[in-house]
Amino acid sequence: MKSPTQFFFIQKHILLKLLIFILFICSNNKSNICCNHHFTNTSSLSLKQLKLEGYLSFEKLNHAAKDFGNRCHFLPLAILYPKSVLDISSTLKHVFEIGTRTDLTVAARGNGHSLEGQAQAYQGLVINMKSLQELEMKFKIEELSYVDVSAGELWINVLHESLKLGLAPKSWTDYLHLTVGGTLSNAGISGQAFKHGPQINNVYQLEVVTGKGEVITCSEEQNADLFHGVLGGLGQFGIITKARIALETAPKQVKWIRVLYSDFATFSNDQENLISSQNTFDYIEGFVIINSTGLLNNWRSTFNPKDPLLASSFSSEGRVLFCLEVAKYFNPEDTYSPDQDIDILLSKLHYIRSTLFLSEVSYVEFLDRVHVSEMKLQEKGLWDVPHPWLNLLIPKSRILEFAQEVFGKILTDTSNGPILIYPVNKSKWRKGTSMVTPDEDVFYLIAFLSSAMPFSTGKDGIEHIMNQNKRDRGFSKGEQPVNNNDLVHMSF
Repeated sequence: MKSPTQFFFIQKHILLKLLIFILFICSNNKSNICCNHHFTNTSSLSLKQLKLEGYLSFEKLNHAAKDFGNRCHFLPLAILYPKSVLDISSTLKHVFEIGTRTDLTVAARGNGHSLEGQAQAYQGLVINMKSLQELEMKFKIEELSYVDVSAGELWINVLHESLKLGLAPKSWTDYLHLTVGGTLSNAGISGQAFKHGPQINNVYQLEVVTGKGEVITCSEEQNADLFHGVLGGLGQFGIITKARIALETAPKQVKWIRVLYSDFATFSNDQENLISSQNTFDYIEGFVIINSTGLLNNWRSTFNPKDPLLASSFSSEGRVLFCLEVAKYFNPEDTYSPDQDIDILLSKLHYIRSTLFLSEVSYVEFLDRVHVSEMKLQEKGLWDVPHPWLNLLIPKSRILEFAQEVFGKILTDTSNGPILIYPVNKSKWRKGTSMVTPDEDVFYLIAFLSSAMPFSTGKDGIEHIMNQNKRDRGFSKGEQPVNNNDLVHMSF
């Protein structure tokens, strides 16, 4: 689940810094507590005077003080449930106008998948973007097909509606139960990014409400500075309320393949060759497996081994392995069959031959595969735990050094969740957006998607994982294994 893209140039959310500062001051200065209480009362009375199509709630606020990271909990003053873009515009204009008389902060919240409280606002205003129901999806089918969609809409709903017309967005995240505005404010990276770029590369136009409450339409040709600033801008330049998403003809079926490597250099070379080839797979990702007993047996419910006898003799216990995950899309009614192309592509790879596993699923099943895992974890009560994720972008020239340090010295016995790792082509990324990337043509996404067990003081506890993340970033004892300017870190 990737939600995965990012390293060492720290793009901390400005709002989060402000909220932490307020918490520190209020906890150490009684007069400031009184002052903040005064501002809270003033802000509350002021907001209640707004005339809205939707409504403001000053009760039942606890859910807005929690996100997927489940580590930061900032209780807001109120939640805005907008029915129209005008509700958001009027509210932000009002907050801007009273800005000199109050410390009220504002945060847009989609599906709350942020990690460090970015969708929260301590004693501020949280805007629930999912309640924005003004816009129904509007499709335009032509040479460059697209859909206009509310920023509060979930990508899974965009997929289902577009498939009714035989179309689909080009680029995805691994987890589709996120809002359009949320992923466009970050990047939106998955296994299609090497080919189509991230989601911020596949949007034609945006409607944005600025900090002054202005409603502005922007694109590459119109208000381009705002357009580029908002894409990947972590909500710092305005709130996306509508997006025009590029579409392509959708496939119906997917050939889904996994193979294993024991050597990282071989694994990364094969990945880089695949993303640079003209005729290649439609989806290319990878992940790291550390000391996983019975790994291939766990795959058998979804994948079939190419050679069952060889597969049964393979042991993963006590080993660090690297999995290449690829997919080829197709339509069963077409005369084209992907099997021959797949065989040719696989013949050029250097994986462990006994570990070739294959599956065939529908396009929807493939794209929504993480949701299946989510439901299983929900049933076990293991979804709403702390998620101290670390997402990194690392240039190609440093990837071997990073792998030797992290997978050879830091993560040697176990991991606390999936570790994604795969290269992308910078040439496929839109220039000028707020998304910061390494200064090389090829760089890697590495995502440590850890889950921490509440109250644990062991290796699966939050403190241990956070310290591990710090070491992964190269900060242990002040040592940095690579130059800061070469690496990018971003929090989703």
